[in-house]
Amino acid sequence: MNTQQIFNYLSQLSENNNREWYHLHKAEYVEANAQFEALIQELILQLGKTDGTILHNIPKDLTFKLVRDTRFSHDKSPYNPAFRAHISAMGKLPVPVGYYLMLKPGNQSFLGGGLFADMFKDATKMVRDYIVQNSDEWDKIIQDTEFKKYFTVHGTSLKNVPSGYDKEHPQAEFLKMKSWYLEYPVEDKIWLDIDTFLPQMVRIYEAMKPFNDYLNKALAGFQMPSR
Repeated sequence: MNTQQIFNYLSQLSENNNREWYHLHKAEYVEANAQFEALIQELILQLGKTDGTILHNIPKDLTFKLVRDTRFSHDKSPYNPAFRAHISAMGKLPVPVGYYLMLKPGNQSFLGGGLFADMFKDATKMVRDYIVQNSDEWDKIIQDTEFKKYFTVHGTSLKNVPSGYDKEHPQAEFLKMKSWYLEYPVEDKIWLDIDTFLPQMVRIYEAMKPFNDYLNKALAGFQMPSR
């Protein structure tokens, strides 16, 4: 895996974020993307040792397009100069939750997990209800020493605990949330020695797994809305 090639391409795309440059350098994209997919494949194999639900995945099915939806954005740059992927039992769908990876120059890369999407009201209610019913398990997971070494829980949050939930609940701050996710930032220079960093990546994702497992139990039976 040549991560230098990935960052070289993404850095150039960031500096030349236009369709003409992108199409003139399609060969460089193909080469960099192949290196990213090789990284995803290795992660699948390594994480699959403790999470067999992901082993059936094919890397190219887990990645996201570079093209941005600019219809409602002031920034009309056509591309997001980042390689992104989500590895879960159902591929790159947001549910079930899994292992998220974003490589983006400018020290914007991170390893992620949990439920990033906050637009699915049913999913939000299912997680809130599960936290109410399994408060001790939630607390045990987020207070675990290995977990706290890498993560704090982030998410879109309301100002108040929503109606129908106890405002004095011990997990009230988490009941305010509409999404629950983790991010572990990774500096650009670390990616350039991927052979050294890969085992650390695996340890970080493994520390995340109990959190993901908890959310997936909460989300059992959730159906993605039809388009």
